[in-house]
Amino acid sequence: MIHYKTKEEIELIRKSALLLSAALAEVAKSLKPGMSTLDVDAVADKFIVENGAVPSFKNYKGFPNACCISVNEAVVHGIPNKYVLKDGDILTVDVGVYMNGFHADSAYTFAIGDVAENVRRLMAATKASLYKGIEKAVVGNRIGDISYAIQEYTEKERGYGVVRELVGHGLGRHLHEDPQVPNYGKRGAGPVMKEGLVIAIEPMINLRTKDVEYLEDGWTVVTRDRSPSVHFEHTVAVGKGKPDILSSFSEIEKAEKNNPELNTNY
Repeated sequence: MIHYKTKEEIELIRKSALLLSAALAEVAKSLKPGMSTLDVDAVADKFIVENGAVPSFKNYKGFPNACCISVNEAVVHGIPNKYVLKDGDILTVDVGVYMNGFHADSAYTFAIGDVAENVRRLMAATKASLYKGIEKAVVGNRIGDISYAIQEYTEKERGYGVVRELVGHGLGRHLHEDPQVPNYGKRGAGPVMKEGLVIAIEPMINLRTKDVEYLEDGWTVVTRDRSPSVHFEHTVAVGKGKPDILSSFSEIEKAEKNNPELNTNY
């Protein structure tokens, strides 16, 4: 069942989403080689809690941390650990925030130091595909229009692998709600989008194969061929004529550019 939100509820989700964006900006300020992924998680966790919110992922179905931190070939759901970041790594920080009764969800992939050019191209394409999908999040369109736009841009035009097993989703009072929002599919398919629908749109795009597998920890999803994977995500309210992006990358991108340890040449 799809739960449509009132304008007032959407504004509460926006508050959660903007706090989440600010937490990712704090991460962007601090990232550098030598940090462990546990260190990165602690930055976001502390910021969220100090600003009166709760990390949505912490203890969700047993997940132990505030952030999912996925490095290089890890697609999603990486558990923060003692892995030390090094020059040439990419990492996705995926975070949820719960505040005022509503969840928000967003993810951003960062490049540390001298990252290979083909991986930087993948980052650019994945980020662009997020906005290609968001453009379709308007009243009267169907979920498949979002899915098709992302797949067309990444897989059909550029030959990347679009993950099938993991998808975007509705969200609000619950972290995961209907409908599912795949990153592949047919234009004109799926539920019609109506005003009040809030969804997480999140392309997860692999450099080569679309195939993935789970590691023994039961959480971390990696590319089957161990090629790099990139993931960007926004929380979006479906609007009349144009979408309303509730989360924001602007402060993240500003912090990213001001951090000399991060590569923004993508």
